[in-house]
Amino acid sequence: MDPDFARYHRQMLLPDIGAAGQERLAASTVLLLGCGALGSVAADILSRSGVGHLVIADRDVVEQTNLQRQLLFDEHDVAAGLPKAEAARRHIARNNSQVRVTAVVDDINHRNIARYAQGADLLVDGLDNLETRYLANDFAVSRRVPYVYGAAVATTGMAFVVLPHGSREAPWQPADGKDASTPCLRCIFEESPPGAQPTCDTVGVLAPVITAVASFQATEAIKILTGNFDRVSRKMLHIDVWASEWLQLDIGGARDNADCPCCRQQQFEYLDGRAGSSATSLCGRDAVQLRHRQRVDGPDLDAVAARLRRHGAVEVNDYVLCARIMDGEANFEITLFRDGRAIIKGTQEPDVARGVYAKYVGN
Repeated sequence: MDPDFARYHRQMLLPDIGAAGQERLAASTVLLLGCGALGSVAADILSRSGVGHLVIADRDVVEQTNLQRQLLFDEHDVAAGLPKAEAARRHIARNNSQVRVTAVVDDINHRNIARYAQGADLLVDGLDNLETRYLANDFAVSRRVPYVYGAAVATTGMAFVVLPHGSREAPWQPADGKDASTPCLRCIFEESPPGAQPTCDTVGVLAPVITAVASFQATEAIKILTGNFDRVSRKMLHIDVWASEWLQLDIGGARDNADCPCCRQQQFEYLDGRAGSSATSLCGRDAVQLRHRQRVDGPDLDAVAARLRRHGAVEVNDYVLCARIMDGEANFEITLFRDGRAIIKGTQEPDVARGVYAKYVGN
């Protein structure tokens, strides 16, 4: 046995991995999009499994409320105010010095995703909003890179694998010529649901649903990286850990039954920057306006107000919602309009404004 692989002995005993699979893992690069709950658990598992290079991209810092479910971090990271990507790099270095980690402290967007994904064999989803997931899906389909989607909130979660269509030379295509590709994210969810969607900060989250979904993601990633494409799940995992419900949903016909704008029409609106939110810093107001580039149904202001009242003072009428939020040492004022437009006061940084919106209003 290669002495460098001694720590992976128990994993290499698995017939589908062995020494050859371990070598493939060591030669692989994975881009982790987000290192919060799902991302930190997936990063921990993949690094301990011997993935050679992890690129961990996250815009945020470790906070005390993260520790309930983000298992890669501790109180020292909170006290030091470390960015999650850097804290993850340090912890992984202590757990497995054989793994190279590139920490990226940045907000993933259409201008930088190609740079951070350069050389990546796989994208793993640890994101907190659907817009950036559509961006990741666009990139994956356009570059024929596998993408492992995952999401969790409250006690429920879901995950599935995207093996993009369009390339007969893709390693997941079997020699018999049968199409082994899978539907993409927009085959399943073509458009973002109208209104604001719940987040961990608005409805809470139970840690076990995070570890369950992230473990599924990491397992599928290992299958892909070791070349076990016949073992990759072609179904969507949907779980509710509180209700003890574990479902495998057949999504195989989703691409055939819909005219997907991404993988069928090859329109990459999020990657091109034509879709998603547009941010504008408001001169002299210490505020950023967020507006969706595509026309969408506005949020239910009363429902958003009910969730936000646990975080601060909220006023709402038929036209607009105003909320004052204390986030750590920072104070923000959120003004949300019926048309979905929002003004985040308390910052001039678009990435900060998007983070506040995603955290308190929803995806």
